[in-house]
Amino acid sequence: MATVVFCPVTFNLAEVTRMIEVARALDPAHRVVFMGYEAGFAHLIADAGFEYRACEPAMSSAQREQLMRFDQGKTLRSPLTDDLVSARVDVERALIRETDAAAVVIGSNVTSMISARAEKVPLFYAVPFALTRPQVEQTRRLGLVRGSGRIAHAADRVATSLLRWAYNRAPLAPRAFARVATANGVPPLKTVVSLLEADHNLLTVMPWELRGYMLPAGYQRVGPIFAHIDAPMPPIVAELAARDQPLVYLGLGSSASREMVLAAASQLGTLPIDVVAPVRHYLQSADVLPPNVHVTDLLPAHLLGGLVDAAVLHGGQGTVQTACAAGIPFVGMGLQPEQVWNVDRCVAQGNALALSPKQAGTPALAAAVRRLLSDAGIRAAADRVRAEFAEEDGAAASARVIEEALAAR
Repeated sequence: MATVVFCPVTFNLAEVTRMIEVARALDPAHRVVFMGYEAGFAHLIADAGFEYRACEPAMSSAQREQLMRFDQGKTLRSPLTDDLVSARVDVERALIRETDAAAVVIGSNVTSMISARAEKVPLFYAVPFALTRPQVEQTRRLGLVRGSGRIAHAADRVATSLLRWAYNRAPLAPRAFARVATANGVPPLKTVVSLLEADHNLLTVMPWELRGYMLPAGYQRVGPIFAHIDAPMPPIVAELAARDQPLVYLGLGSSASREMVLAAASQLGTLPIDVVAPVRHYLQSADVLPPNVHVTDLLPAHLLGGLVDAAVLHGGQGTVQTACAAGIPFVGMGLQPEQVWNVDRCVAQGNALALSPKQAGTPALAAAVRRLLSDAGIRAAADRVRAEFAEEDGAAASARVIEEALAAR
């Protein structure tokens, strides 16, 4: 059997949990080795029973914040310098050689685009469809300009055309990737798409998310992959679910902000509901939330079906898919184009409502939650989507693709 190295960005909750699910689905005869740079959510890897290598250099909290802003298109400055990229490529190449890895699986660890190719090891990327090459090339309007009027639609088409050009042609990748790639005998990575396209791109989406699209070679749909955190449900959840008033889940993943948590909580505090909120990692000791908002650590959200009545989410694929699989209607407030896309696909299915992040602290959020709790059509759509998700197993499908490639080698 073979060694498979997993390289998630370990301060990204969705990535870490997605990689864990794929690793669990592999034949146990394979050796699985995880590596990562920041502590973040790496403890979940060890908790799941996998070998984990803590590597250097790690980014500081300021660098992580800058990288998140870069990924969300809020800045052109990247912390991915020549020294950082070169050092990480060296570490990854050494680990591939040491473990005699036959495959590398990533979330969005972009230095693997160089290290795996330099070592001539196939690279697998489990990735949402949004902002992949086929999605950007084939989507007329990417929702970059929000609004339903003719002017907004026209502006969105212009913005989409500009993004498409920048994404595929402009040399917008941090320059370090061209220089370090060349130094490692790999074609230089200059465009955004070159940082986001592996040998095997495994699309973690439902069939209806790909309707109307043609997938090029190297892309295939595997289906949803989301966290199944192996932890007990906090007793407070059952206590709140047993009350007469509705229970709402506030899940903002790892790419939101303290300000968004406080804003959303303030609005949820105006409603006759209870709220369970695994957002402790965002809060400071002096923060005071409304008394109906019950803060917890991370919890096994995939088990919330039948316990909570609605959810408020940031739009990350992991939180969205967890709500869908549990049959929970939700309000989504996408923070960047990929998250907006995730929410909009569910709005089209009828099981979600969309707001902008700026509306988190406004009465619009409270109104949206009231609608989720009272609209029978939205609840029926959530039940239908839950049944469709029950037929999918993206982790098992990803494992099959990886093992077929290993067998071919």
